[in-house]
Amino acid sequence: MTTSSIRGSRVGTTPLRQDASLIGLVGIAHLTSHFSQLLLAPLFPWLKVEFNASYAELGFLMTVFFVVSCAVQAAAGFVVDRIGPRPVMFAGLALLGLAAFGFAASASYAMLAGFSVLAGLGNGVFHPVNYTLLNRKISPARLGHAYSIHGITGSLGWALAPAMLVPLALAFSWRVALVCAGALAFAVLLLLLTKRDRLSLRVAVPANSAPGGLAPASSAAQATASGNFDFLRIPAVWMCFAFFFCYAIVLSVVQAFAPEAARQLHDVPLALVASCVSIYMLCSAGGMLMGGFLIANPARCERIVALGFGVAACIALLLALGTYAAWVVPVLFGAMGFASGIAGPSRDMLVKRSTPENASGRVYGVVYAGLDIGQAVSPLIFGLLMDKGQFQSVLIGLAMMQGVLIASAFNVRRVRRTAHVPALAAGAVARQ
Repeated sequence: MTTSSIRGSRVGTTPLRQDASLIGLVGIAHLTSHFSQLLLAPLFPWLKVEFNASYAELGFLMTVFFVVSCAVQAAAGFVVDRIGPRPVMFAGLALLGLAAFGFAASASYAMLAGFSVLAGLGNGVFHPVNYTLLNRKISPARLGHAYSIHGITGSLGWALAPAMLVPLALAFSWRVALVCAGALAFAVLLLLLTKRDRLSLRVAVPANSAPGGLAPASSAAQATASGNFDFLRIPAVWMCFAFFFCYAIVLSVVQAFAPEAARQLHDVPLALVASCVSIYMLCSAGGMLMGGFLIANPARCERIVALGFGVAACIALLLALGTYAAWVVPVLFGAMGFASGIAGPSRDMLVKRSTPENASGRVYGVVYAGLDIGQAVSPLIFGLLMDKGQFQSVLIGLAMMQGVLIASAFNVRRVRRTAHVPALAAGAVARQ
């Protein structure tokens, strides 16, 4: 990558085709990551019989996956900043493919657990890799659209897993389904290897040693995050971590508990309840597409987050406190998903505006570890409410967490403007 192209990407002169190609490649990798998060869950009915395992034991495999992914995500950011995102991305895809093949060949529950560790290792690299590539190579004017496409591909990955694995398991076997999943991961890896030049990125270096005229980060940002761990002293980083922790709780409740709570409250048929999450995800993807246009002015990202999650919280309260015909419930889930999706690109911009340029991988690794932790904690709280039959409380709790997201977004802006990092915030805005 030449110095001129680096400069061009920063002032918004990168050709549209070049930006679109990179966004597409990163999106395909993100889709594969989310697809791999649901390798086992759709196959639980088959795995339960094959390994004589309880649903609690099978659920523990997911806990193992996300705990490992969380630890790897935080560490992977340091590796990305040191050697660049491309080799880390390739390693992650290879590990996901190997884990899928390992699941297919498993002869015991212990083997499933071991390959869950391997899958978590592969999954944990993608957020620091993807956002480092997008933030440093996409023209600022198109960054909001890049975030929206990134979020959409993640949602599509979640939707693809059950749509692909369950029919294959029904037609052939669960082992064949997992072999096909592994083949998909390696097919994506092969595609990215053929396009590897578009994923290249010069590793950021300190200002006093920037080669070839590479523009350094601002002096204040360098002073704040020049050391490997100095970025941890930036208050906005930890506020972003808290935001994503709460966001993961919201997502986990929607995926695992809210549809069943709505079924109990509104007497919705099971077949209709099963569509709620799919409708939510598809509408969320549409919202993200719109959110990419709304974020054209990064300074208003907190207000867009407030609008999106404010509407979503109101809908959750309607589900909790109202009485509706069965067909209305999936419609409300779709509206809630669309509102949440609008906030998606602005959510990612919150982190972008709080990140020193030479610490992108590290910051995103730590911040997005909050997703994995939130997804591990949420079932402990809301699962207990479900077991006690507190279905209304589940939906009210969902609305409360969506409200917390609004407060967290404005807290990120507040701490970003404190005296500790005034120049860092100014530098982040200037890079928009």
